[in-house]
Amino acid sequence: MDVRRIRAELRAGRSIYDLPLRVTFYARVSTDQDEQINSLENQVQYYTELIQSKPNWRFVPGYIDEGISGGTTKKRDDFNRMIRDAKAGMFDFIITKEISRFSRSTLDSIKYTQELLENNVGVLFQNDNINTLDTDSEFRLVIMAGVAQDEIRKLSERLKFGFRQAIKNGHVLGNDKLYGYDKKDCVLTINEEEAEIIRIIFDLYANQKLGTRSISKKLTEMGYTSREGNAFNTLTIRHILENPKYKGWYCGNKTSSLDYRTKKKAFLDESEWVMYPDPSIPAIVPEELWNRANALYKKRREETMSHSSGVSFQNRYPYSAKIICEEHGTTFHRQVLENKKGKQEVWQCKIYRSHGRKACSAPQIRSSEVDAILTEIFKELMKDKQAIIDSLVKVITSVPKEVDYDRLRSRVQEEMDEIEKKKDRLLDLSIAGALDVEEFKKRNDALNVRLRECESQLSAIRQEEERAVDNKLNEAEIRRILERELSFEGEPNSALLTTILKKIVVKKGSTKEEIHLDIYLKLGQQYEAIYSPGTLPTSINRLRNTTPRRPIRRTLFPLEPLA
Repeated sequence: MDVRRIRAELRAGRSIYDLPLRVTFYARVSTDQDEQINSLENQVQYYTELIQSKPNWRFVPGYIDEGISGGTTKKRDDFNRMIRDAKAGMFDFIITKEISRFSRSTLDSIKYTQELLENNVGVLFQNDNINTLDTDSEFRLVIMAGVAQDEIRKLSERLKFGFRQAIKNGHVLGNDKLYGYDKKDCVLTINEEEAEIIRIIFDLYANQKLGTRSISKKLTEMGYTSREGNAFNTLTIRHILENPKYKGWYCGNKTSSLDYRTKKKAFLDESEWVMYPDPSIPAIVPEELWNRANALYKKRREETMSHSSGVSFQNRYPYSAKIICEEHGTTFHRQVLENKKGKQEVWQCKIYRSHGRKACSAPQIRSSEVDAILTEIFKELMKDKQAIIDSLVKVITSVPKEVDYDRLRSRVQEEMDEIEKKKDRLLDLSIAGALDVEEFKKRNDALNVRLRECESQLSAIRQEEERAVDNKLNEAEIRRILERELSFEGEPNSALLTTILKKIVVKKGSTKEEIHLDIYLKLGQQYEAIYSPGTLPTSINRLRNTTPRRPIRRTLFPLEPLA
């Protein structure tokens, strides 16, 4: 059944339960514990009875994934089979408990619901009160992803305190399979067989001036392979050369998360790295050799980049990589201009930035004016603001607790109990004469040191939990903030506005007096905007919806006609 036809019926006042649809369900639990299995059985029974109780619905057996995490869909066999069957036209409607059943990533849930809609299949997220056959559902899902992102990011950052505490206690974090080292209980020891290869790589690069490809070939000729028995590729060699651990240094804060959902990261400038000599990391190569190798590596990389026509950048700002010059097909780059009135963010074509006005006639675009246009589009799309706010509040306040403090405390307490038992056994051995006084003191002191570390961990956990309670999400405050943001009071929020934006094309023929934009949204809509710079936000010459009509897709077999 065609989605547009269903939506027309819903707008006419009919209920989804009145429509002749083939309906299935999707159920999932993320663990194989007994209580979760019972929950799964209850879900299956509930949805089977619900679907079969509707006279106009035709029941299609559901799809069930058991004991599988929602973080990814790669290993969720029934979920992937459901998507394939949907594309084959096996059913029209899916019922599931909530958005997190599809994926813990709201972005992934949006992707799959849009993919299903393109194949004329709707989804009812029952607990979230979102039916993707409703006209505003896609918009609501996208906004949920944008607004919920920051609150979830704040929660996830609480995980980092454990890493900071481990570093403070002298424990080496990071890769457990770092080549050249063996790692046990967060302590690194040199693996001499592998370390010899590390030393050869640094010698070939820094002293013999070979490139990474030549080193890869040389190592293969010498019969050296990775732990998996493969040849050392150039990427592995580059990572080895850049890793400060090989000179006995700790290095952290090399990246910053751009998006908690996609896991994209930006590499920070070296000036922002946290680096220092770490006595707990045994050096494999001399510091002087490592520094020389990296100075040469940086020099070669800069030379390569200067001769490259490609451009690499991170999407650090809301409109990064989203404003396109139609004349050259290149992106606009950010520039901050300053005058007597203050600073102003503008966007200029890359060709213009490189070669001047003679090379590109496209005018610069002001962020404030794009904000004003997107605000008008946003208001048009947002038919039921209160329903959207209700959905957002529900999603944000139901974000699962990222850190189980009771479990952390329990682990530390268990270790402390085990240490006390070891101390008792030591004392028994000493009394029995199996240990001399010096050996007893040495071992007992080591256990006391670990006990103090555990006590420090418990204190850190308690402080972090208190901070988490202080930062606990308040529903009334969230609702107030959403009301303000979605009413666009004060300055527009570019980050919020761009949650619906796919790209903006600056049309040929645009001038400093009149700019023509084609605006493409993630939801599939297209808009044309014409405006005179300097007149916004009070005046837009023309803003109209130019979305092309989608072709009607047919289901695998015809259904009864709607009454």
